[in-house]
Amino acid sequence: MNRTAVGLSFPLPLAPSPPVIKSKEIRSCEEAALICWESGNLNPVDSYTVELTQAETPEASGVTESVVGIPTCEALVQLQPRQSYTIYVRALNMGGPSARSQPATVHTTGSYFHLNEQTCHPWLTISEDGLTVVRSERKTSAGELPASNTRFTRCVAVLGNLIPVRGRHYWEVEVDERLDYTVGVAFEDVPKQEDLGADSLSWCLRHTFVSSRHKYEFLHNKTTPDIRITVSPRKIGILLDYENSKLSFFNMDISQHLYTFSCQFHQFVHPCFSLEKPGCLKIHNGISVPKHVTCY
Repeated sequence: MNRTAVGLSFPLPLAPSPPVIKSKEIRSCEEAALICWESGNLNPVDSYTVELTQAETPEASGVTESVVGIPTCEALVQLQPRQSYTIYVRALNMGGPSARSQPATVHTTGSYFHLNEQTCHPWLTISEDGLTVVRSERKTSAGELPASNTRFTRCVAVLGNLIPVRGRHYWEVEVDERLDYTVGVAFEDVPKQEDLGADSLSWCLRHTFVSSRHKYEFLHNKTTPDIRITVSPRKIGILLDYENSKLSFFNMDISQHLYTFSCQFHQFVHPCFSLEKPGCLKIHNGISVPKHVTCY
């Protein structure tokens, strides 16, 4: 008996739902932006597309550029300096593309980042905008905090999430003259049970205020040069220059260079911030490098 094969047809999957951009996790600099999103899909997704419009408003017509075939929920996108972009993400599968995500805006005027809550010491609180860190009176002794590879447990500190792009990055930190604080940069794997500046994985400016006297140390591997600072800064500028392997600090109140480290960056570093007493640090970023700020 002869049998005839019968062709079977299967319905195509439904097109995906629009992804959801994680606006608070966007990191950018003058040349690029790192965009992250959630799939938000029960339907299968084969890839994602990032669409860029070189304007701030969602009503802007046309797409400046599309980045296609993205396999994961993040993309490092090359951009032009000193521009504003509206960014959308689409998900794709055999059923077609999704609708656009809700838009996100990126400005390439300078390096923009948020504080990384996953690294934050329990005694610190990060503001809703991710740019201010506050230390309140402690409620738990440091000895009761479990050791961690990601979260600071001894040094009351937090890291920022800087975009992994070489070049120059600049930000400012607003401080109180009577506050004990540490600011600088550190590798992501800096020991979380040690003070910042106590090893070869961090470069920091540390300020302590005792008996109406200011003490400034530029710490790396527990060493500091003998430098006297006569005018206490209220706003500190920090310039990270990968190309020249330099990290420079400035008193922005009087446009004064304070100190420059010569560094060996074998991997990307992140901004770091520590408060040794109750108080707060406010970060200003996404700003252009001032003219007087340069490597020394």
